[in-house]
Amino acid sequence: MARELLNIKGLKVNIDDKEILKGLDLNINKGEIHIIMGPNGSGKSTLAYTLMGHPKYEITDGTIEFDGELINEMKADERAKKGIFLSFQYPEEIPGVTVEDFLRTAKTSVTGKMQGIMAFKKLLKEKMDLLEMKEEYASRYLNLGFSGGEKKKNEILQMSILEPKLAILDETDSGLDVDAIRIVAEGVKRIKDESRSILVITHYNKLLDYLEPDYIHILLDGKIVKTGGMELAKEIDEEGYENIKLRYSHI
Repeated sequence: MARELLNIKGLKVNIDDKEILKGLDLNINKGEIHIIMGPNGSGKSTLAYTLMGHPKYEITDGTIEFDGELINEMKADERAKKGIFLSFQYPEEIPGVTVEDFLRTAKTSVTGKMQGIMAFKKLLKEKMDLLEMKEEYASRYLNLGFSGGEKKKNEILQMSILEPKLAILDETDSGLDVDAIRIVAEGVKRIKDESRSILVITHYNKLLDYLEPDYIHILLDGKIVKTGGMELAKEIDEEGYENIKLRYSHI
């Protein structure tokens, strides 16, 4: 029997007094992969940042329940400790902080348990090997001088180390070549198990063949207007968002 992980009801969100999400509903069960697709300005990234608790995004109505608990008022660090992870579309460069130090500190913060240096080095190497990342990445400053693909792989590495209950990937496939998309998708699939779920936000369907999602949702003008399977991605690919808008804008 499916177990509910995330339940969003009637979510309305403002940014700078402008309503972006306009009554969004979404349900994700444990062990599922969900894809949200939509054109620019539809509210995809707003949903991601709202779920993570970014203070700029004001919830004016509706509820977000995560693992049975209302999290509307929780701060971002509290949500991270509860098991929510957000992979950013444009990861920040942090000079002076190595990938290894950052990840060990993050793991300690999220779990509340001090990470032994040698044990963590071993764990990090195992995860990097799976992502086909060279060992020297661990000693590089976080995202500094990284290519677009390296930054995205590094986000998946963070996800695999932190092992969140819900991983939200915002435009993770943007700017990646076919090989990098495959590696990222395989990394994502390794994270997902019976208790962990993935929410991927994207314009494109490049990732979908690798991920084999359970559900695809179309987000238009702040609401999810259609939910289905791979046929929705095909519909978008063949018709484009303008025709999709005409079909579903009345919903």
